[in-house]
Amino acid sequence: MKKSRVLSALLGAAFTLCAGAAMAEIKKQWVDYEHGSAKLKAYMVYDDAVSGKRPAILMIHAREGMTDVTRQHAETWAKLGYVIFAADIFGFGQGVLPKTVEEMSAQTAIYSKDRELGRARARAGYDAMLKQPNVDAGKVAVVGFCFGGDLGTEFVSTGAPVAANITIHGSFRAREAGWAKDVKSRFLILHGAEDKGYPLTTVAKVVDELREQKKEFLLEVYSGTEHGFSSPKNKDEERAISQAISTSQRTLKEMFGI
Repeated sequence: MKKSRVLSALLGAAFTLCAGAAMAEIKKQWVDYEHGSAKLKAYMVYDDAVSGKRPAILMIHAREGMTDVTRQHAETWAKLGYVIFAADIFGFGQGVLPKTVEEMSAQTAIYSKDRELGRARARAGYDAMLKQPNVDAGKVAVVGFCFGGDLGTEFVSTGAPVAANITIHGSFRAREAGWAKDVKSRFLILHGAEDKGYPLTTVAKVVDELREQKKEFLLEVYSGTEHGFSSPKNKDEERAISQAISTSQRTLKEMFGI
């Protein structure tokens, strides 16, 4: 509980800097949708002070799945005026919520072994999001944490018409050369300098491919910061997630005007 309170206070402070006018009530709802035989349940959040269609963010959760932290991230980002659609990758809609590291690893392995399935599952969330009446289909970004950062990258590599792909401590895997050829998104890669599982040598391969394909990107590396800094464990990681949010805010405002 203490970590959750700290995260809420930290993220709330970061977003207050750019939130501007007073907010009305943040609306929260579950959206049922399907992918094949899988029953899925997304968490959609938006500020009802904003009327009409608005930019949207397809949020892809970390390896923990649709947890309280995932929902908290969605609620915080919604305060910027975006519709946040936290997609259900593992099958929360049919009761799948890993509780141990072993269960988390088993879930992520499904999509690392079958990348086509992962891309299709992300696409199902994207399609369900675009059906929402308050979503501007021409102004969409992806934000992925950990496992979600890698899956978001898989999704935009298909040529999906997404303006930005933001990876926050992404769990990047090896890909074949040329994977970024069809990318239409600007990349923001926000990464911890001390991430042992996904070190900067791994991130460099992503950057090299984006450079080779002449795609637009920004890389920020945060000193003293390990993997998973969106749930900060120390002052360095608190600083890192605050900076990551600020960079994301600034970039999305440049692209979408809010």
